[in-house]
This record gives sequence, C-alpha cells and structure tokens, in this order.
Amino acid sequence: MQIEQVGIVGGGTMGNGIAQVFATSGYKVMLRDMGQTQLDRATGSIQKSLGKFVEKGKMTAEESEAAFGRIATTTEIGDLANCDLVIEAIFENFDAKAAVFKELDALLGPHAILASNTSSIDITKLAAVTGRPDRFIGMHFFNPVPLMALVEVIRGLATSDETYEAIRDLAEKLGKTPVEVRDYPGFVSNRVLMPMINEAVFALYEGVASKEDIDTVMKLGMNHPMGPLTLADFIGLDVCLDILHVLYEGFKDPKYRPCPLLVKMVQAGRLGRKTGEGFYKY
Repeated sequence: MQIEQVGIVGGGTMGNGIAQVFATSGYKVMLRDMGQTQLDRATGSIQKSLGKFVEKGKMTAEESEAAFGRIATTTEIGDLANCDLVIEAIFENFDAKAAVFKELDALLGPHAILASNTSSIDITKLAAVTGRPDRFIGMHFFNPVPLMALVEVIRGLATSDETYEAIRDLAEKLGKTPVEVRDYPGFVSNRVLMPMINEAVFALYEGVASKEDIDTVMKLGMNHPMGPLTLADFIGLDVCLDILHVLYEGFKDPKYRPCPLLVKMVQAGRLGRKTGEGFYKY
C-alpha cells in the first residue's frame, strides 16, 4: 500500500507536529483546520520548530525550507480528496471526531486509510461510523511530536492486517517506534499515566504535600523528567479530564474517578500552559 499524500485534520499542537514530522520525512502534507487564523498559528509553530532543529545542527537550512515547502494548508475538507492517508488530530470528543470521519469517508478514494490520533477514544467505535472499518486505525503520537519516538498503533476490531502493516511501516519511516496496542480505553500510555496524574491531584487536594513537593518526589524519587502536576499542565487539564472520563466510562471502575480538584480547575478555565495557569502559573 503506497502512501504519498498525507492529510492532517486539526492544526493544533499535535496536528502541526504530525505535519512537520511527515514533511521532514519527505511526504506531501495537506493540513486542514477550520480557519486561517488557526492555520497561520500552525505554520508559525512549524517554522519555529524547524528553526530550532537548524540551530542545533540536526538539519540544514535547505532541508528545513524543503520540509516546510511540502506542507500546504486549507480550510476546505474537500482539498483532502486525493490523500492516501488522513490523520484526525482534533480535540478529544467522540461526536466531533465521528463527524469528521463521516465527511472523510464520503470524500476519499476506496484505497485511502483513515487514522485517529486520539489518546483514549475507542477506535472500533470511530471506525463504525465509516464504510471502511478495515482501513481504519489509531495512530497515537506523543507531544512534542518531532521529538518523541513513540507511536501507539491501535487496531480496531475490523482493522485489517494490511492496514496495520502499512501504518507500522510508515511509523518506522518517520523515525518512530511503533507499538501495537489493542483497542481498550486509554490504550497503554494513558491507562497507566492518567491514574498517576489523578492520584497526584488527589494528594494535593487532600493536603498531603504541596504541588512543588509532590512533583519533586516523583522527579527525584522515581527519576521522572517532570513531576505529574507539571506534566498535567503541559498536557492540558481539560485533556487529562476528558481521558479520565473515557477511562471511567469504559471500565466502570471507581479507581478512574477524576479528582474533584481537577474538575474544578477545568471549570474555572485553568487548563495549564495553554491558558497561562493550571497548577502553576506561566
């Protein structure tokens, strides 16, 4: 299965990072978002990121320019019609993702593969809204995409071996390490990570220690590069809460119940780095 033209739906942090990785690896990319403002922000982020690679000697200025030149942008979903693969990278909401995939399914050629960058939502359920569940797969990248080596490749119930092998091989061509994961809530990464973050929030909520000390324990005691509360701010507290809801609903297990403090902070709009304040101020 030959993949040459790649579409990305969603130009946020994950979407523009995915676009950059594909373009750097020689693929033509069509990046779609709802408005020109979002697209301008996305291309600005890509240029800044590529510039850092040049500064650090990891690529030449010519390679950076060539990679950026492979990325086209659009606000029209119809411009993705000729793509061999389209990766959805919008916010973590089933109904919104399903609506995108219904449009794409009607638009793309029969050979094309649909993939979701979802960090927790059921791949089988998303695939079922399309007429190509055998050519539907999860391709979960990690932030920051240009630096993180892992890609969780999630097979839905109907995902064909051909589709899985094509995406696994593609991830390797991008310089990533693909890990095959079965379709369970949270997959592997967030099934393990989010309960840890949630427990750290409970420790803060219950006054066990300060946020700084909770993070220090995990950094120095467990050798984590950043503490769980700092990491939650980096991911986005709204994203953390959405994933915990998926885990809680998917397993019906109270151990995934979101901490009330996390819920309150999201309700207050304190979402972490992206809003300037979460557990810490930025």
